[in-house]
Amino acid sequence: FRSKTGRNQPSSSAFVFGAAKWFRHIIQPQPGYACAYIDYSSQEYGIAASLSGDKAMLIGYDSGDPYLAFAKLARIVPADATASSHRVERDRCKTCVLGTMYGMSEASMAARLGIGLSDARGLIRAHRAAYPRFWAWTEEVFNFAALYGYLRTTFGWRIQTTGRTKRRTLLNWPMQATGAEILRMACCLATERDVSVCAPIHDALLIEAPVDDIDLKVDTCRAAMVEAGEIVLGGFKLRCDDTVFRHPDRYAEPKGRDMWNMILTIAAKAHPAPGTDLATGNLLRNVTGDMPSDLLRNVTCQPQTCNETVHPLI
Repeated sequence: FRSKTGRNQPSSSAFVFGAAKWFRHIIQPQPGYACAYIDYSSQEYGIAASLSGDKAMLIGYDSGDPYLAFAKLARIVPADATASSHRVERDRCKTCVLGTMYGMSEASMAARLGIGLSDARGLIRAHRAAYPRFWAWTEEVFNFAALYGYLRTTFGWRIQTTGRTKRRTLLNWPMQATGAEILRMACCLATERDVSVCAPIHDALLIEAPVDDIDLKVDTCRAAMVEAGEIVLGGFKLRCDDTVFRHPDRYAEPKGRDMWNMILTIAAKAHPAPGTDLATGNLLRNVTGDMPSDLLRNVTCQPQTCNETVHPLI
């Protein structure tokens, strides 16, 4: 938790979640164990809704999809729209909702979405009309920092501000710092309730437990995470989602799946294990199946010998 917002920020060279996303597939529970990745759902939006007290944002969070809720409120999509029926509009509104919380400019939003400047301006104008209390709160935050020279969270994490502190930093800081405070509280509560926390990851926790206990530990950890949010936000409940994977399955990162498969295929061809199809290097059913350890080793081969060193992260 060393960043100025208090978010955990371990060295990317020493922390598996700091490396490229495909590398996360090396995470595998030991035999007889399971892991669970439990993360807050739309945490930063929920925090902004709670801190600002904007009723429309609070209703949007309770709907389960705040980005689609904004699209409906701004009449960008019909009232009966769903995330699948209007995915393009929903994703565009998601960029708008998250971007405006951090002071994204019209030009930046237009470039990000690939739309005209007037369309981006219209989205921001619609957001202002939909959530007036949120926008008033952001001005209050900025004015407080300008007047007193600092901002602080519920439990005292502070940032000192000057006239040179960027407005975008001031807008972003309350959500990020409060999210960090919630996660610290969640780590404490989960650990005190005998949950084995492997790592905090931005707005999530990775836990481990024996296979027979994992469901109970997931429920315990989720309850701790919800309670942490209630403590920091004065009773407001943040939702959680979870993904459980049991040995021999591995953590699966969809955005890194293709690269992981490609690396395994190359490794299988370079150092085939018994039963490997040398034409394709195809040894595995899928990336979350049982993976031979031969493919996850550093291999130094000489003409007549092959010295293997197990990868330190396996």
